Amino acid sequence: MTRSFTFTIRTTCAGLAVAAGLTFAPPALAGPGQAGHGHEGQGHMMQGGHMMQGDQMPGGHGPAGHHGAMTDAIGGPGKAADVTRTIDIVMQDNYYEPEEITVKAGETVRFKIVNKGSLLHEFGLGTAAMHAAHQKEMMVMMEHGMIEADRINPERMMMDHGPGMAPMNHQHGAESGSVLVEPGKSAEMIWAFPKDATLEFACNVPGHYESGMMGPIRIK
Repeated sequence: MTRSFTFTIRTTCAGLAVAAGLTFAPPALAGPGQAGHGHEGQGHMMQGGHMMQGDQMPGGHGPAGHHGAMTDAIGGPGKAADVTRTIDIVMQDNYYEPEEITVKAGETVRFKIVNKGSLLHEFGLGTAAMHAAHQKEMMVMMEHGMIEADRINPERMMMDHGPGMAPMNHQHGAESGSVLVEPGKSAEMIWAFPKDATLEFACNVPGHYESGMMGPIRIK
């Protein structure tokens, strides 16, 4: 009953977004996590209203955007050789399975993430403050047609959106601690957690966090 209710809220949010005049571009090539279109788990970065992908990113795929100083705050990309276990993450509309994650202090974990919902979802690691800042960035992305309710729009991401676009430094990708996954697609992330932090995993696509798509990460 509860999960059915949260999905109803999300559907209403999507309708309100359209009614509010958010711009949606026509369907284009799929992005991170989409098989057959682009590259699985490919990151993208926004700088000053420009989107860059892959090897166009300054300094490669390092942490950026709302994860700017993440290596101290929430850990960082891990090495496959250090992985101690794999955690399967299923994303639905709008909740995760499991609803919370427990890791050991300093543990390196492989996340296998699949989107079984009908909407675009994110699996992002961060503090509550990081997620709050990221939600504002993703609202701008939706307003400019870079993401839609059920897809990523890479062509719109690469466009110059003009002076109306607030300067941003934004990235998604497994090495940034955040992946966007379209319906029916999957992604993977290897993450080395810090010894102590208060963290959440969350979806910051507009309306999703508010309707309950988040959970705690407990470090023991």
